[in-house]
Amino acid sequence: MLKIAYHPIYKHPLPKGHRFPMEKYELLPQQLLHEGTCTPENFFEPEIPNNKYFFMVHDAEYVSDLLNITLSHKEARKIGFPLSEELIAREQIIADGTIKASKYALKNGVAMNIAGGTHHAFTDRGEGFCMLNDQAIGARYLLEHGLASKILIVDLDVHQGNGTAEIFQEEPKVFTFSMHGRTNYPFHKEQSDLDIPLENETGDEEFLSILKNTLPKLIKEQQPDFIYYLCGVDVVESDKLGKLSLSLAGCKERDRFVLQSCYDAQIPVMCSMGGGYSEDIKIIVEAHANTFRLAQDIFF
Repeated sequence: MLKIAYHPIYKHPLPKGHRFPMEKYELLPQQLLHEGTCTPENFFEPEIPNNKYFFMVHDAEYVSDLLNITLSHKEARKIGFPLSEELIAREQIIADGTIKASKYALKNGVAMNIAGGTHHAFTDRGEGFCMLNDQAIGARYLLEHGLASKILIVDLDVHQGNGTAEIFQEEPKVFTFSMHGRTNYPFHKEQSDLDIPLENETGDEEFLSILKNTLPKLIKEQQPDFIYYLCGVDVVESDKLGKLSLSLAGCKERDRFVLQSCYDAQIPVMCSMGGGYSEDIKIIVEAHANTFRLAQDIFF
């Protein structure tokens, strides 16, 4: 059965006028239930986990300041959210969702987190709406518990996974692959194990050609026994924070290829949703929903 991490806190409201579309976290599970892609049994509710899992990835001082909301004004401003106890709890619960979804993926082949993809969180700081790097925490959990020996992180969000690259820059057991907009945020890029920067307005044909020529080679060369997939839908043409030009069909084919590649290679995959900032919330929800539909079709 497809297992999906979801908690009501994911839709935590932000001040009026904030550009981050938090409502997608409520609308997406509603859509999946309404259309019959999922039933209530597919969802599980994560909790605030033991802090020790954060310390496996992030500096102790940073974690302490984050949890106690004692970050400096400059540090908090880089994150981009007005910090609050509820928002910090939300971030911790997202990380727990990814840890538990990783274990479900080991059992069922695939698992999802409605939220997550907080790839701009570094070892010692948060940036770009990200405070705790959920997939990095999940990857470290699997390695520390002997549940995986080589992990491939496939980050296809429009923004480079700079925090993830920094966290694992000296970890040979984790290979980081980021395919992103060359001129988009972050303007200073970190060095992933493999970065593929794309020019503005890159469309379906070029994007999919590069992906299909790259991912199979990576899987063959790296021989991962677990894959994290960050499937942000900010690659679509209508996205206000992205500069690429994928259609909804192209974005869906991206997801199909990644998930099918994992299935064919019999490698468990855990998916975090990442970004999506189109003006029309229906486009965001539809693009994300495609990922869940494909997971059901391919794995179950």
